[in-house]
Amino acid sequence: MLKLGNVEIFGDIALSPMAGISDSPYRKIARKFGSAFSYTEFVNTEQIVRNNQKSIDMFRFEEMERPIVFQIFGSDLTNVVESSNRIAELNPDIIDLNMGCSVAKVSSHGSGAGLLKNLPLAGRMIEDMVKTNSCPITAKIRIGWDLNSLNYKETVRVLQESGVSAISVHGRTKSMGYSGLADWNIIGEIKSLSKVPIYGNGDIQSYAEALDRKKQTNVDLVLIGRKAIGNPWIFSPKAKKDFSWSEIRGLILEHLDGMLEFYPSDDDYGLILFRKHFVRYIEGLTIPPPIKQKLLQTSIVNEFKDLLNSLELYFDMQLTQLKESETHCEMYL
Repeated sequence: MLKLGNVEIFGDIALSPMAGISDSPYRKIARKFGSAFSYTEFVNTEQIVRNNQKSIDMFRFEEMERPIVFQIFGSDLTNVVESSNRIAELNPDIIDLNMGCSVAKVSSHGSGAGLLKNLPLAGRMIEDMVKTNSCPITAKIRIGWDLNSLNYKETVRVLQESGVSAISVHGRTKSMGYSGLADWNIIGEIKSLSKVPIYGNGDIQSYAEALDRKKQTNVDLVLIGRKAIGNPWIFSPKAKKDFSWSEIRGLILEHLDGMLEFYPSDDDYGLILFRKHFVRYIEGLTIPPPIKQKLLQTSIVNEFKDLLNSLELYFDMQLTQLKESETHCEMYL
């Protein structure tokens, strides 16, 4: 068990915050499969202080998602601190400052990973948020701007001195984006030097690998990002291959219904947003190409569900043929 202030966190692995992915419908599913807590998508502090309702709605959550971490990003000290005070009224368990986003339109304006080039400002942001909020304040960082400026030691020192409660570390530089490989040796080094809990993040492919990385580096928790999209099984020791098509289909429909409820719209907007999850849910499954194409193109919910349900007989036939084949082979053993 990990404790940040009065917040207790149970578990070894959690869903990493991802724009367009870690919304409430998927956070609920990830928690059900074993994610230790929930991060919201990151929200622009400038939009929060402007009372932009669409941005504030990104903090909507249900109780089952707790512990819930609200993640924000920004480059203006006043906006960052004021926005943290405003969203604190929505009762998050933790507030996190994003210092790791490598996207140019964020980092080039001094937000996200851009704060790695202005550590005094980042430290002041954390310090002032800690002073004005009762909930724990954490930060998500990268190991540096590029390979010539690996300032992770200084970054961790500044954040610790500013009162941060925990730090999550993506083992790449800003300039790497998501190319190359995350450096887990550096993540382990940061853990050995740190006085606060450290979460490791980068390139985790499976539940077993997450536990191995946690053991090797002694980090307090492992975050999983891209490999978790449409793959909540990664938070559980029971793999996707251990589930029947009926169970997989049920999960797909549960997620879709959650999206439709969370994103109400006359044009089935939730289904369109769901596609990026769905293509990952069906990875490795043999689906007739015409049906697969229709599933990925339709924007009509009832048609999507009918197509999905029609695959039950198809997979049952595959299973029957497989069993008959195995029986036939046994006759000649």
